[in-house]
Amino acid sequence: MADNLIVKDAALARVANLSDYDATRATFSWDSARAQIDGLSGGRLNIAHEAIDRHVATGHGDQIALRWIAKSGDRTDLTYADLQKQTNRFANVLISSGIGRGDKVYALLGRVPELYVAALGTLKAGAVFCPLFSAFGPEPIQSRMEIGGANAVITSGRLYKRKLKALREHLPELREVFLTDGQHDSTHDLAELMAQASDSFETVAMNPEDPALLHFTSGTTGKPKGVSHVHEAVLAHHVTGRFALDLKPGDVFWCTADPGWVTGTSYGVVAPLTNRTTMIVDEAEFDVTRWYDTLAREAVNVWYTAPTAIRMLMKAGSDAARVHEYPALRFMASVGEPLNAKAVIWGRDTFGMPFHDNWWQTETGGIMIANFASMDVKPGAMGKPLPGIEAGIVDVTGDSLREVTEPMTIGELALRPGWPSMMRGYLHEEERYQKCFRDGWYLSGDLAMCDADGYYWFVGRSKDLIKSSGHLIGPFEVESALMEHEAVAEVGVIGVPDDTAGEIVKAYIALKPGFEPDEDLRLELLGHARKRLGPAVAPREIAFRQNLPKTRSGKIMRRLLKARELGLPEGDISTLESDEA
Repeated sequence: MADNLIVKDAALARVANLSDYDATRATFSWDSARAQIDGLSGGRLNIAHEAIDRHVATGHGDQIALRWIAKSGDRTDLTYADLQKQTNRFANVLISSGIGRGDKVYALLGRVPELYVAALGTLKAGAVFCPLFSAFGPEPIQSRMEIGGANAVITSGRLYKRKLKALREHLPELREVFLTDGQHDSTHDLAELMAQASDSFETVAMNPEDPALLHFTSGTTGKPKGVSHVHEAVLAHHVTGRFALDLKPGDVFWCTADPGWVTGTSYGVVAPLTNRTTMIVDEAEFDVTRWYDTLAREAVNVWYTAPTAIRMLMKAGSDAARVHEYPALRFMASVGEPLNAKAVIWGRDTFGMPFHDNWWQTETGGIMIANFASMDVKPGAMGKPLPGIEAGIVDVTGDSLREVTEPMTIGELALRPGWPSMMRGYLHEEERYQKCFRDGWYLSGDLAMCDADGYYWFVGRSKDLIKSSGHLIGPFEVESALMEHEAVAEVGVIGVPDDTAGEIVKAYIALKPGFEPDEDLRLELLGHARKRLGPAVAPREIAFRQNLPKTRSGKIMRRLLKARELGLPEGDISTLESDEA
């Protein structure tokens, strides 16, 4: 844990959306926050109305809503008025095809404009939108479409023929397939249908509790969990975008997450549009030079990315960043897994500002804990709970649960239910859903600590906690210490069985270019960890790997490292990005 503070620029703190954290928390309520969105008559809601229609109605139709950067580098702009017309057309295509209120519409596409039009057009039509990673293979696609009961899907001809066509006979509820680039077999040419459709549509007024978004999160079993969110979630998306990401109308905002991941929908589609920003969408995959070029050329104001990407930028060195200047950039944030203190400080040294970490889950639907623009940043800390969010550390032992008040005591991170973007269920798994709630708390499954200043510190998933010779060791603490060594690019830490200690700490390390995975370096890293952590916490074993297994959202899959170490079932690996563990 880093003891030093990075003090934010006082001028930025004064103009931040959340300029006085304590005063805002004291007066905030979700009921009063509803004045920040329009709503529809009769207490109804629709996410798409808040994201698009209301801005056009108030005279902002000419503002760029989405700037798409193709792999070739060509740019395409969609204004809010353009996006309104395109989403209206898509909604009309759905309705005319018999897809409407409550039906499930899946998208299997890369980061192309059609994906964003489909997401918002689906919501306009009153249907439920579910994004899938375009890199998924047939099995994870089939399982998610079966669990969710997919009624329609939008995809490309290439993806359809490679991954979906053979599945149709196993998906009896799938009625319509729309292709973005033509027509094959019993599918529809979406471009042709869009050209024929009217660009006028009356957005369907939904009840706040009507389902709107369906996301899947992998589990330790072979079955992914379908997490359901409702239209009222838009209130949390909007407010947390303002408070946690400091989004302001007219900002240029770049969320690097793919919409196949919940961040890419909540903060890559909904929150930036409800806050009337201009979204940058890059079709291409990560590339150091391209990313820095984009930050500078597009004059990005707010940048939201993942620790994996930050570590890859660090691996390339600060000189690569200094090719450009970034006078427009005022706020940088990170999400996906805890951000090591070294990465926070690297941001300050390289860009003149730290990365602001935040914490949330697919189940919470939106950011719950964050380092805000107006507050001091403690490198390695997740930050403080947002206004409207009550967090706590609880000790769960058997049938008893008690809140822990002693600072820096490890327990399970818990939240008081009731925020608008809280999941409304796991599809077809009511018992599993109910187990998440106990004695007035939502139990996150993450272990954390809270310090005397109210900052929360991530320790690890409860199932990842290592018990060694009576010590409880959080893998993140060990990983952070090893990340401070100049040779380390990435690290994943697990506990492995030991006859004497119960478990010992083992670290898997990927090195930066120019470092060789030899015995001298292994001993040096072991010594570095012992010096930083002490012998009781430091790893006993180190294994070098070229790459570590990660999800497509950038999380290192510790459970997969452990399963392979111990020869256990690997469970759901459908979100696995790299398989070179």
